[in-house]
Amino acid sequence: MGSARENLKVDDDGLPCSEVHHWAEEKYRLLARYDALFSSGMKKKWDQRVYIDLYAGSGFSHIQGTRRFLKGSPLIALSVAYPFDKYIFCEENEEFLAALRARSRRLAPEANVSYIPGNCDAKIDEICGAIPPWSAENRVLSLCLADPFDFGIKFDTLKKLSRIYMDFVVLLAIGMDANRNYDHYVEGNSPKIDEALGNTEWRGRWKAAGARRSDFRRFLAMEFSKSMESLGYLPTPPHRMKQVRSDEKNLPLYYLALFSRHDTAHTFWDQVLKYSTDQRGFNFG
Repeated sequence: MGSARENLKVDDDGLPCSEVHHWAEEKYRLLARYDALFSSGMKKKWDQRVYIDLYAGSGFSHIQGTRRFLKGSPLIALSVAYPFDKYIFCEENEEFLAALRARSRRLAPEANVSYIPGNCDAKIDEICGAIPPWSAENRVLSLCLADPFDFGIKFDTLKKLSRIYMDFVVLLAIGMDANRNYDHYVEGNSPKIDEALGNTEWRGRWKAAGARRSDFRRFLAMEFSKSMESLGYLPTPPHRMKQVRSDEKNLPLYYLALFSRHDTAHTFWDQVLKYSTDQRGFNFG
């Protein structure tokens, strides 16, 4: 696992960056390990490997209440030992995108990067257009990270990307958003979860199950996995997702899940999850 280049710490460069809680470092370490395995393990099996970050941010993250700064997901992907052939970073905050450009060019000036300003759902056609076309002579496999701040992911966006050879690592902010706003989503008229799951039937299934409110997180994770299965992805039950918890009260925050049509990708993911579980100091949940 040493090839993951897990040195995430960076010095403050004065450019804008997002604020994160300290448990985000655990997420970044897991992503670093998977990016490393994916980029190296697929380099001889595909002609081009593409990395897509739908919520790219600024490239740096500041841990709240500390003087510590970490590489964000785009810079982690740019740091792998076997770089991707193409990177696509989408970010709607203009200041963050400008900072990401500067940091990416400083870290990896030779990398082939497309920067797409705007909301990933609105810019999905542009994102798809930036992916090199697949052909028998140019077999392209993409890895897409969807790491939103809440459960505002749009399933239709992932569906459009899935028409291309695409693996996904998705953060399901179920504990942070969906569970906290349970009454609003279950009893109200908010379409947010409908759009995240790609269906409106989930409410009926949830009520028919007669489950406890504490089971809502697991239910939504299963529903999302079923939606991905409808696109031809292999099953990803909750026990094959990584549930990340807060350190203070050990509250479940979100699931981090892999979705792939290839057994090899799931083998990589299982290695990462086993390694993270074995590391006592990481406390992944």
